[in-house]
Amino acid sequence: MPEILIVVVVAVVLLATGVGIALRRRPGVPAEPEEPEGIRDAPPQVAERPGAPVEAQPEPVVAEQRPSLRDRLRKSRKFLADRIGDAIHGAPDDETWEDLEAALIQADIGVEAATRIVGDLKEVARERRVSSGEEVGGLLADELVSLFLPDDDRALRFAPEGPTVWLVVGVNGTGKTTTIGKLATDLTRRGKSVSLAAADTFRAAADEQLGVWAERSGAHLVKHQPGADPGAVAFDAYAHARARNVDVLLVDTAGRLHTKTPLMDELGKVRRVIEKEGAVDEVLLVIDATAGQNGLVQAREFAESAGVTGVVLTKLDGTAKGGIAVAIETTLGIPIKLIGVGESVDDVEPFSPKTFVDALLT
Repeated sequence: MPEILIVVVVAVVLLATGVGIALRRRPGVPAEPEEPEGIRDAPPQVAERPGAPVEAQPEPVVAEQRPSLRDRLRKSRKFLADRIGDAIHGAPDDETWEDLEAALIQADIGVEAATRIVGDLKEVARERRVSSGEEVGGLLADELVSLFLPDDDRALRFAPEGPTVWLVVGVNGTGKTTTIGKLATDLTRRGKSVSLAAADTFRAAADEQLGVWAERSGAHLVKHQPGADPGAVAFDAYAHARARNVDVLLVDTAGRLHTKTPLMDELGKVRRVIEKEGAVDEVLLVIDATAGQNGLVQAREFAESAGVTGVVLTKLDGTAKGGIAVAIETTLGIPIKLIGVGESVDDVEPFSPKTFVDALLT
């Protein structure tokens, strides 16, 4: 019996093998070619043209181009272009001058400055026998540039020895603390050591905001408890800067007080405390360009009481009335030293009257 079972099993196996072979060799069904030895493990080959480089070349890195000042001032440029374009066309007449004066006033240049500009233009145009709107536009650009103070006093001042001290003042909301952070970043990039004094002890979280900028820029932060005496903070910050040979001390000050002490008196106290030990090299007044003529009222008070040496005009990219820059210098007689034209840390730059006017009118 076992012998018969073995024979049956062998017969079944042989039969299955024969069927498989027959199926593979059935007409119309091509047999799969056997791969030569080693093909499966061979690395893929890439066809190359004669002389082609073996290694792929990296994609060129294109540096991101920053927008020009003209692009950043597009709101003001469009505002002025529309109005001046309506006013200036063909040979100038009385209506031209009236429309031009109205356009300049609407651009926040101010009534006094606008009247002076148009008066000067009328006289020059008559002398030169100007007969086209293009010529009037060129005269207007020259006149606007001439209204600004000379460029000699626009550079930020540094102390010849000891720590340089820049006192930064202005009402809350103008971008004062942010401006300090951007200045600190620029200074540290240029290899200068920087300390920040959190002397705005009355505004909630002011020292925290300044602390964020200190961390970003690599500057040292000197602060006291909230509500502490701002003069004491300034004194300690100056002592720290002098003891550690810090190059620049930036002092953030209050823009509004929650006490009965007048703001200007408090700012004067901060300055006097520092001047007992050293000197204040700059008092920078931060003005929000979007505030327009309202900002001039505040600016005048700061200028008279705090001994302002220069203006930082912020948010200039966000206003359609860039003429406020002209009003600041003609009204206050204080040079604009820096302008803020964006949110980036690099968007504080030196102010040039000619570059500014060209960006507005071209």
